[in-house]
Amino acid sequence: MGKTAFIFPGQGAQYCGMGKDFYEKFERARRVYEIAGQATGLDVAGLCFVENDRLDVTEYTQIAMLATEVAILEVLREKGYQADCCGGLSLGEYGALAAAGVMELPDLFRLIRSRGIYMQEAYPTGGAMTAVLGLDADTIRRICQETEGIVSIANDNCPGQIVITGEEAAVQKAADRLKEAGAKRCIPLKVSGPFHSVLLAGAGEKLGAELERVEVKDPGIPYYSNVEAVPVTEKGRVKELLTRQVSGTVRWREIMEHMLEEGVDTFIEIGPGKTLTGFLRKMTRDVTMHNVATVEDLDLLDVWKKGR
Repeated sequence: MGKTAFIFPGQGAQYCGMGKDFYEKFERARRVYEIAGQATGLDVAGLCFVENDRLDVTEYTQIAMLATEVAILEVLREKGYQADCCGGLSLGEYGALAAAGVMELPDLFRLIRSRGIYMQEAYPTGGAMTAVLGLDADTIRRICQETEGIVSIANDNCPGQIVITGEEAAVQKAADRLKEAGAKRCIPLKVSGPFHSVLLAGAGEKLGAELERVEVKDPGIPYYSNVEAVPVTEKGRVKELLTRQVSGTVRWREIMEHMLEEGVDTFIEIGPGKTLTGFLRKMTRDVTMHNVATVEDLDLLDVWKKGR
């Protein structure tokens, strides 16, 4: 019998109203938003459900996304859904930490709030990120290394889609060279900083200091680390890996490859959007994929489960 993975999207998938139907229908989801609010001192439900100009600002996006992901996760658990492993892209790794039971929810929400603030403040101007389409990772890595200035791979999302990050001028120079090398397109991203770049190493250090005050537990199920793309099964390296993750490359393509090699044949993306299953479809169509962003999605998942 195959295995099931819970996967959690990262920043960029957020939208006003995300999670609202879960909040209105399920007491367990409401409780998650309340815990997030109590832990951070923010009106997290209002941040997610009411039109505002903060939802796309990193320091608020991250807590809003994580609260929504965990709220949906808790409803899935209440309905009996279980996973054999889990993973998440960038901030989505914290959704995976929740799925694996590595930390108590208040600690998790306080950490992601701090992470968002530290990342927002670390390099407020002069950074950039660009999505590179249609070029292999080795070529992109080589050109980044040869480009003057600070530029590197931020995300290896799937075959043919890689994001570079760093100083604005260096990212632009690298993008020009990547187009000359055969990239189909280089698309500048609307972001507030050079995320997953060495320019954010200071933010990682601050987060690492905060992590030292948090109790972590052995994962109840393996979760995949962004920076090493391998399953974490013991608590000993959790803090180190999360510290490195802020400025390290997100190796999502490799995570998906490893899950497939381990026999995962059902993927449930928990949270806004369909980004991760979109990446996965570029790798294989021989697995079952579900997205749960709304109660309607959950109803469809229930129908699928009953028909198995």
